[in-house]
Amino acid sequence: MENINWKDLSFGYIKADYNVRCYYKNGEWGKIEVSSSEYIPVHIAATALHYGQEAFEGLKAFKGKDGKVRLFRWEDNAKRLQDSAKGILMAAPPVELFKKMIKKVIRKNQRFIPPYGTGASLYIRPVLFGTGAQVGVKPADEYVFIIFVTPVGPYFKEGFKPVSMLVTREYDRAAPLGTGKYKVGGNYAASLTSMEKAHNEGYASVLYLDAKEKKYIDECGPANFFGIKNNTYITPKSDSILPSITNKSLIALAEHMGMKTEIRKVELDELETFEEAGACGTAAVISPIGKIVDDVTGKTYEFKNAPGKISTELYKKLQAIQTGDEDDIFGWIEILE
Repeated sequence: MENINWKDLSFGYIKADYNVRCYYKNGEWGKIEVSSSEYIPVHIAATALHYGQEAFEGLKAFKGKDGKVRLFRWEDNAKRLQDSAKGILMAAPPVELFKKMIKKVIRKNQRFIPPYGTGASLYIRPVLFGTGAQVGVKPADEYVFIIFVTPVGPYFKEGFKPVSMLVTREYDRAAPLGTGKYKVGGNYAASLTSMEKAHNEGYASVLYLDAKEKKYIDECGPANFFGIKNNTYITPKSDSILPSITNKSLIALAEHMGMKTEIRKVELDELETFEEAGACGTAAVISPIGKIVDDVTGKTYEFKNAPGKISTELYKKLQAIQTGDEDDIFGWIEILE
């Protein structure tokens, strides 16, 4: 194993020792297989390649000060994968299968779990896709479910520091009544052009507006958006937003801290009234937003105190629960024996 500089890890791929796989054929899931190969043979007419039958998840395992490995809200990921699978007519892996495969892949790759205090974690990527051959537009009759892991650092290279974002009116991530609420690859493919444009212009990410009216805030590229004002945590309500497990956790933490919480439509112009703003998700946890620029009007919304006091407290509390430094009063953590 190469010497890994745990404290300087980016959010990228490092080969671990093993991945785990399970195949769906003849109407049932088979046995869990362990593989050291990073590749899988796929039929040239597989529905994943032609019709986008693919969904994935992202979750993390953390090593605590006590040396124990903690898994954060894995059951929520299992259920969200089931929702995604049903949304595009794939065979949905049972929660118990998801659990067994997660635990097996972590145990097989324990030496890749970053040490406590490095700010890094073991990122776990379950992916499900159609392998059955179809030429007509229809769901496959065969699927493969794979889980691999890789040690990662922060998603945004800035870490927990203010990032800038570009409002895009030129592109949509997902349409109303489409697949926006599912974690499927097509949503991310649809974001690549606008994300590349934002990166080339010096922004960390894109802030999407609703596809119908171009009036309400949707998502921040690969993350959910939240704003804070008047001791209230506010996050957009939309049928085309992925239901973020991190966002759900931050809402619970905010309420525990005595804050009000609101899930509602958020107009772009309301940005002027927020004291703090941020992007949240499994990969980023929280990325405080320092500036948002409208790509059409050029109007700039600045949050001069970023990272704000409340965003910082939420970030620290969530990380403390994940690493075991703070009591898990919510029942989010499972310690791997």
